[in-house]
Amino acid sequence: MQVKHLLLIAILALTAACSSKEVVDENLSETELYQQAQKDLDNNSYTSATAKLKALESRYPFGRYADQAQLELIYANYKNSEPEAAKSAAERFIRLHPQHPNVDYAYYLKGLTSFDQDVGLLARFLPLDMTKRDPGAARDSYNEFAQLTSRYPNSRYAPDAKQRMIYLRNLLAAYEIHVADYYLTRQAYVAAANRGRYVVENFQETPSVGDGLAVMTEAYQRLHLDELAATSLETLKLNYPNHPSLKDGQFVPSVAEADNRSWLSKATLGLIESRPPLPPGETRANQDVQKQFQDAKDAIPNELKPKDENGEVIEPPETESSNTDRSWFSYMTFGLFD
Repeated sequence: MQVKHLLLIAILALTAACSSKEVVDENLSETELYQQAQKDLDNNSYTSATAKLKALESRYPFGRYADQAQLELIYANYKNSEPEAAKSAAERFIRLHPQHPNVDYAYYLKGLTSFDQDVGLLARFLPLDMTKRDPGAARDSYNEFAQLTSRYPNSRYAPDAKQRMIYLRNLLAAYEIHVADYYLTRQAYVAAANRGRYVVENFQETPSVGDGLAVMTEAYQRLHLDELAATSLETLKLNYPNHPSLKDGQFVPSVAEADNRSWLSKATLGLIESRPPLPPGETRANQDVQKQFQDAKDAIPNELKPKDENGEVIEPPETESSNTDRSWFSYMTFGLFD
C-alpha cells in the first residue's frame, strides 16, 4: 500500500511540474491581486498564490500591500514545498526590512523551512531514523531559531522556536553518538573518543551525554589510556548509574574487541599462525623494516664480507639490544651512518 501511495504522489508531482505556468491578468489592480492571492492561500492553492504575490510585488513595489506580499510569499513557498525559494524570500525580506514590526515572522519561517526540509516524501511514509541522516538542515534550523530567540526574545514565535531547538539539539547530539559508534566498529578509537568528548562538552542536558561518556570509556580502554578510561567511567557511574553499558556496576563495551588474526589462523582455530602476535611496543612496519635489512644483509656476496686471518667470514655478533635499539634510519642505511 505504501508503494502505491509513493507512485501516486510521484505521478501527481510530475503532473504538477509539467503543468503550464499560470498567467496573471495584467489588468488587475493592486487590491484585486492581493485579494485573489489571499483567496488562493485560503484554498491551499499555493502555486497560484505565489504567482499573484510575485506579480503584486513586481507591479506595485511601493504599494500598500508590497511588504505584506513579501511576507506572505515566504509562507506560500514554504507551504508549496519549495524550501530554497522560501529561505531566499525570507533572507530578502530581512535584508530589505530589518526594522519591520513583523520581521520576526521572517526569521521564524526561515527556521521552520530548514526544520521541515529533511521531512520529505520518503520520511513521511517510511520509518527513517532522523538521527542517522545528514544533520546539515537541522543545524541550520537550530542556528536560525537561535537568531530569532536572541534578537526577539519577546516574539510570539519565540516559545515554539525554543521547543524546536530542544528537539534539534537532542537530534544533533544523537547524530554525533552514531558517528562515534561507527568509529568504534572501525577501530578508530581516537576519533571515537573525540566525538564522545564533543557531545559531553557541547550538548549538556541532552540524553546523549551518558552515551558520550560510555563511548569515551570504551575508546580509552581500547587505547590503554587507563587513567582517562577510569575518569570517564567514574563520571558515567556517578551521573548515569542506569546507563545500558553498566551491568551490575561493571562497564560492558558495546563493540567486541576486534580479532586481527589472519583468515588462516581463524579458519584453523589458531593451530596455524601465519604471523606471530606482536610483542608489546612492536609494530608490523618495524618488523618489515628488520626483515628487509636481514634479506639485504644475506644477499651480500661472501667475497665482500670482512674476513679473519684464516679467510673465514666474520659474522657480526647479534644481540637482542642490537635488533631493538636501532632506529629505522639505521636499518634503511644498513648501519652506514650509525
